[in-house]
Amino acid sequence: MDRRKFLATSSVLSSAIAITPASIFKVRHMEQYDVGLQPHVIEKVTRAMLSMQRASWEHGTAAQAMLELGNEEMVYLMAKEAVLRQQVDGRLSVVYSDNGVTDPAAAGEAVLHAFHMSGDQDLKTGADKMLEWLLVQAPRSNEGIIYHTMDAPLIMSDAFYMAPPFIAAFGKYKEAMMQVDGLRKVLWDNEHKLFSHIWDNGKQKFSDPRFWGGGNGWAAAAFSRIIRLLPVDMKSEKERVISYHKSLLEGCLAHMREDGLFHNFVDDPTSFVEVNLAQMLAYSIFRGVKGGWLGSSYLQPAEKMRRAAHSKIDEHGYVTGVCGAPAFESPGRSTEGQAFFLLMEAAYNDLKN
Repeated sequence: MDRRKFLATSSVLSSAIAITPASIFKVRHMEQYDVGLQPHVIEKVTRAMLSMQRASWEHGTAAQAMLELGNEEMVYLMAKEAVLRQQVDGRLSVVYSDNGVTDPAAAGEAVLHAFHMSGDQDLKTGADKMLEWLLVQAPRSNEGIIYHTMDAPLIMSDAFYMAPPFIAAFGKYKEAMMQVDGLRKVLWDNEHKLFSHIWDNGKQKFSDPRFWGGGNGWAAAAFSRIIRLLPVDMKSEKERVISYHKSLLEGCLAHMREDGLFHNFVDDPTSFVEVNLAQMLAYSIFRGVKGGWLGSSYLQPAEKMRRAAHSKIDEHGYVTGVCGAPAFESPGRSTEGQAFFLLMEAAYNDLKN
């Protein structure tokens, strides 16, 4: 589509504040809202999210939230910014310095979508360079698993979400599956049915064996995206990722609190209570039930988690009590906490409509 024509069309569909949920839902031709949908809350959470300074993975996750909510004008704008901040090596959304190898790919699907939507060749070039970084230049283990950081050979649970969904969105399905399978082989604890956080491949031991809620949430969200992205003729691969997803849900839900939330380290009740894992799991469950790979029995815990997240939104639109930026060592607020509230609502909306 011609960029000028795209903007003209978008201006008809969107108000001057393009981020408002009213414009999002108009794009989806929704005339009535389910009683559980609260567009004014989405507006406040979105506004708070976009006010935040954002690292590469945070910008990418925010852009993905706009993509799944259907706000294509914001997807285009955020994709353009991701490419503006692209490093020579191909990593997207890098502001000054960034130790991430895979984090910058979090914006990749939004950039690719914005290209197909607008025909903007700068976006295609940016997506191509991001893919080349991951497939050719990025440091990786002898088994081919891409490391998560530039300064150490670390394999981290966050990486499930950052690179494999973008690789799959680009149609490189075998590579995406190699990353998913490889990450799981290294990080999965079969006894607890949870992912440990950080494996140091140089030292050949876990530098953080704990079951961080955020890391397990990143994996659950990634699995739901990859299942949707894999083509129908990759049935066995889809079924494998579905089994990964179900096993992870079993491990996490065994530790869900009565209030629908989880501890920061999932099996450690002495760690603080946080909100984002609940949002991430609810998002993945709503996507799974809608996609037919999860049964409706999962909706009861998902809806409980969603209600818990709604109860944590303050008057400014911040989702409070998530594992907080910038250190992610205490409850607070974060871009990813905002984004996953929106992703959860997008998935809930799609399920109900």
